Amino acid sequence: MKLKKIEKDFISLQRVIRVSTVDKNGTPHNVPLCHVMDGDRIYFATEKGSKKVKNLMESGKAALVCDEYSEIWSYLRGVCIQGKTRVISQGQEFRKARKLLYQKYTQYEGAFPIEEGKTVIIEIIPQNIVSWGL
Repeated sequence: MKLKKIEKDFISLQRVIRVSTVDKNGTPHNVPLCHVMDGDRIYFATEKGSKKVKNLMESGKAALVCDEYSEIWSYLRGVCIQGKTRVISQGQEFRKARKLLYQKYTQYEGAFPIEEGKTVIIEIIPQNIVSWGL
């Protein structure tokens, strides 16, 4: 499914998304993450042994929300996405996503280096998109 330009722009400008996965027993796991967009795909980095990676290896699916809260509820806006996922552990796609993450989050390289073999890049491919207030 394709994201509208306004949805892409909104997600790209936000600093954090919240990603949900489930384990084989259906137990949810939800975490805030730094992310980048490339086309209609969303990418984030994480340690290869993390709970979310284990869940994604089992299910291949994730949901995310990217939103802005306001006390004036008519100003609420956000995007919710359900999608397929892919774990990228090395290669050109890994390096491209890492470069995008380093450009958006300059603190990444010093605080949490994204290294092939230690870190993986997760790609979320949107299948269902709901947005509001955009």
